[in-house]
Amino acid sequence: MEIQDKMIDATKEIFSTMIMMEINLEEITDVHGPLTDTITAMIGLAGKRKGVLAVHFPYPVALAITSSFLMMDVEEMNDDVHDAMGEIANMLGGNIKTILSENGRDIDLSMPSTIAGSEYSFQSDKDVEKVIISFSTEKGSFMVEMDLEK
Repeated sequence: MEIQDKMIDATKEIFSTMIMMEINLEEITDVHGPLTDTITAMIGLAGKRKGVLAVHFPYPVALAITSSFLMMDVEEMNDDVHDAMGEIANMLGGNIKTILSENGRDIDLSMPSTIAGSEYSFQSDKDVEKVIISFSTEKGSFMVEMDLEK
């Protein structure tokens, strides 16, 4: 099974079991433009495979996910949103780690970090194999991105 298939399965599983939100696969690509009014949560991978896993959530999607995740209304971008998006990246990173190596033994994950802004670019400066998977929710779409060094 290709990594993108496992990324899709892992994302759907986390959203259905932990966030109680159904998501649908939109498209798989290897490019995206500037991110507008978006929060990105990312986690670094080091060891046998090196790279970064990033999840890009437009603000309305991030607020809906955080509200569902925390089971309370979250109506503005705040620390709760950053923490929730970081936790999603962390859960996905854990799943991806076990996919990329034998039971995840030879890959270490960084702590999740988040960035947010009205417009920014997210790109790796190294020669990477990039997979970007778009998913849709009732509140809009988001992307899961994996950049692995070749």
